[in-house]
Order: sequence, then structure tokens, then C-alpha cells
Amino acid sequence: MKIFKYLLYLLFVLLIGACDDDDEKKPEPEIPPVEDMSGYAKGADVSWLTEMEAAGILFYDTAGTQIECMTLLKSMGMNSIRLRVWVNPVTGWCNKSDLLVKAKRANDLGMRLLIDFHYSDVWADPGTQTKPVEWQELSFDDLCLAVADHTTDILTSLKDWEITPEWIQVGNETGNGMLWEEGRASDNMAQYATLNNCGYDAAKAIFPEVKVIVHLQEGNENGMYRWMFDGLKNNGGKWDVIGMSLYPEVDNWQSLNNDLISNVDDMINRYDCEVMICEVGMDWSEEDACYEFLSDLINRTKDNESCLGIFYWEPQAYGSWKAYSKGAFNSEGKPTKALNAFSAE
Repeated sequence: MKIFKYLLYLLFVLLIGACDDDDEKKPEPEIPPVEDMSGYAKGADVSWLTEMEAAGILFYDTAGTQIECMTLLKSMGMNSIRLRVWVNPVTGWCNKSDLLVKAKRANDLGMRLLIDFHYSDVWADPGTQTKPVEWQELSFDDLCLAVADHTTDILTSLKDWEITPEWIQVGNETGNGMLWEEGRASDNMAQYATLNNCGYDAAKAIFPEVKVIVHLQEGNENGMYRWMFDGLKNNGGKWDVIGMSLYPEVDNWQSLNNDLISNVDDMINRYDCEVMICEVGMDWSEEDACYEFLSDLINRTKDNESCLGIFYWEPQAYGSWKAYSKGAFNSEGKPTKALNAFSAE
């Protein structure tokens, strides 16, 4: 098993190296020392990273020196990495093998890990919670078993690689449940709670100390959060942490931050649990406003022991990558001012 793991990792590294047209040998980046990573999490979801590297995309520090992306983010004050995993994606990216490669890199840097289960072959979000192709015709009981088996398989592989995630997300932005139609919460909250618990129990069986997150979109919408977590609670749903997303614009970030902070306080008091801000982002060109947005959010949550941290979603995306404009790197592949918020005291 160990030989297989190392061969897999070596093969992936060689594949990435083959995509680099520059024959000149580049210096190895200096890896920051492993530090005490307890306390407030400051991190990024970089799930696109290996795909970007395979496409020949490079990353640079503010001085213009090429550097490995996770190492760069750590040098800017981040201590955590979030990674999504799909069941059987057509392209292969974000499958188990790809996840393991990225998780090992983060783990070797001493960074904390959040694993984000989408329970889909593609994106799972508020408008799309599509069952994996291989699960389409399953009965509800077998669907529950598939959730448990998939969760167990991924986490067992991480454990075999001696990688221990600190947080596990069962579903992504599940404001109306997951694995539709069976798990659509507005139609059958009890079935969604059951599916959620299958992921929760499987995670705890592999990593008993892990904190399991139920993650919803629009962290400023208190009514939706009360509806969802009242529904889960009333149907025996399990969670340790409530996860939130927030994607404001330049002209409304102050009001959305205020609403999110109120929602954070309400969730902590109402359900006696912790909260994580799992996704944030703003257009890369608005770096000054994004810096203010992030600084305000971090400063208002970092001293609250029940608010565990904040993750920027795919900050390393730049240029025309996937037509995504809410990264935090400029067109030259350098981090914008926005990310300075993660290193500020």
C-alpha cells in the first residue's frame, strides 16, 4: 500500500513537471517551518490547484519570484487548506487520487485540512445537488449506504496516508439539502437529515475527533439558517459546526458583514455549536474593498472561540481561468492586497 501511494504521488508530480515549458531548473521553494496551528483558522480552498498546474499556470510572490502556491499562501499568514472531493468526476480532477495529492502537500507544509464532500460528480451548490451517476437508480436505503461508503473510502485513504483532517464538510452549500430529489430538504427534511447523518457517522468512525460541518450559502440570511437547523434538530440531524458562505459586492459588504456577524452569534447561542466561515470572495479587481471586507470579518470573529475561522474560495484563480473573477491574484499571477488581511495582527 505504501509503495502504491508513493508511486501515485511521484507520477502526479512528474505529470505536472511535464507541463512546464521552461527547461531551466528552478530553485526549490523554501518550506516554512511547521508551527502551532491551533486556534483561529485562516485559509483557502485551492481545489483547482493541481488542474491549474497541469495547465502550466504559475504563481508568483509580490516581488515576482515563482513559488509553489500553498507555500506562498502560508507565507502570507494562512494556516489551513480546504479541498473538495467529487465522487466520480468525468475529468478526474477533485477525485480521490487528486484529493490525496493536494492533501499530502498541505499536510507536509503543516497546514490544517478541511475536506469538503460534495456527494456529486460535479458542483453541488444551492441550485445543483445532483446525485452521482452511479447512484441515480439506488433506493433510499442504498443511497444512504453509498454516502457512508464513499465517506469511509475517502477518509480511510487519507488515514492510510497518515493525513488527519481537522474538519469534514458533509455536503456543500446545502441550504435546501443534498442528493436531490430524495434529500431535498424542503420536500423531506427527515430524509435529508438521514443522509446527513450517514456522512456524519462515517466521518466519526474514521476520525472520532474530527469536527463535522453542515455548510449553507448566504451567511447573512438568518431565516434560512434557522429553518434548516431547526429542521435538522427536529429530525435528529447531527453536526458539530455550522458553515457559512459570503460573497459580497463593493457596495454592500459592510451590511452583509453585519448581518453575518449577527447570524454567527445567533447560531452559536441557539444551537450551542461552533461556526466556520467556509467560503468568501470578491472580484479580484476590487482589492482595496476586498481587503477591508476581509479585515473587518476577521477582526470581528477571531477572538470568538466559537467562530473557528475563515477560508477564501480559490484565491489563486487568475486570468481567464474557468471565467472565475472572484480570486485574489492579479493578471500577473501575484497575490493582490486583499490577501494581506490574513497576515495582519
